[in-house]
Amino acid sequence: MTIRIKICGLRDAATAQAAARLGADAIGLVFYEPSPRHVSCNVAHEIVAALPPFVSSVGLFVDAPREEVEGVLRSVPLDLLQFHGDESPEYCRSFGRPYMKAVRVTAGVDLVEYADRYADARALLCDAFAESAPGGTGHQFDWSLLPPELPLPLVLSGGLGPDNVAEAVRRVRPWAVDVSSGVERARGVKDVDCIARFIGAARGADVPVGQA
Repeated sequence: MTIRIKICGLRDAATAQAAARLGADAIGLVFYEPSPRHVSCNVAHEIVAALPPFVSSVGLFVDAPREEVEGVLRSVPLDLLQFHGDESPEYCRSFGRPYMKAVRVTAGVDLVEYADRYADARALLCDAFAESAPGGTGHQFDWSLLPPELPLPLVLSGGLGPDNVAEAVRRVRPWAVDVSSGVERARGVKDVDCIARFIGAARGADVPVGQA
């Protein structure tokens, strides 16, 4: 199976279109104001409208009030929701949209139990833990903490970039990889050449992938 690739934290339609042309399967839009990658609903709507068919749009939220998520959904036709905070399973499923749940991996987290709690999620996104931010830190976690099997598809994130994504695909064999800071030339500013190298390296790993 071919590795799926999500480029997260996009902030303009031109870069989103470029990522799609280069082979990205999904683009991520950050609706978390403290993030340097935050986008308004108006900009997010423009980005989603510019995407070609079969490229998914993912909206990232962090412990957002319900009315905030509902307001975004009224303005932006997102395909998938990504919850990156301490949201409960009941909250995540309450919007009637497919979702994936992010977990920041540390030695004390039981990922199998965590996946069981969010059993109706489309995937479990495993990211690095950092006190400073809920994601997008550029930190890599210890991949050996991942169990050999999970009851949900695994999306690998945290510290990935063009120089290590092939190794990540070969070692972890996730369903998908997710990158943000690893393809930036400045904080919050994506580099199309880096995106191209990242996608090429991920696809070039050429190994069977996909946990289920």
